[in-house]
Amino acid sequence: MRTVDFTPLYRNAIGFDRLLNMMEANTTKNTQGGYPPYNIEQQEENKYRITMAVAGFAEDELDITQQENTLIVRGERQPEENKNYIYQGIAERDFERKFQLADYVKVIGAVMEKGLLHIDLEREIPQAMQPRKIAINGTQLLENQ
Repeated sequence: MRTVDFTPLYRNAIGFDRLLNMMEANTTKNTQGGYPPYNIEQQEENKYRITMAVAGFAEDELDITQQENTLIVRGERQPEENKNYIYQGIAERDFERKFQLADYVKVIGAVMEKGLLHIDLEREIPQAMQPRKIAINGTQLLENQ
């Protein structure tokens, strides 16, 4: 196994501690495996969609939570009784999948369709964080249009 040591970067990158911690956390072993499979697509410049294959789960068995910059999707199946499988090839297990979101990204909606869970995300950059022009020979700020 190869690990990356970000310690030298801490000396030269001031204020990037959170970013470096996220990179270190992502290099550790992923215990989630590949279940359930998912896609992440960029629909527009600031709009994204996560699509998860959750066949067999009802809407009330899924839970979507956003905590700060983390999106957590959980699925808990209700146990079915009186089943005597000869062969069971369909995964019917509970799951928890976490996605690290960038700053100012929020969930704007979710919908189930044909066994796929679509989660729509949008990045809304506050007006104070958007670029602005500064006049050189004056004190007036010009808005970037």
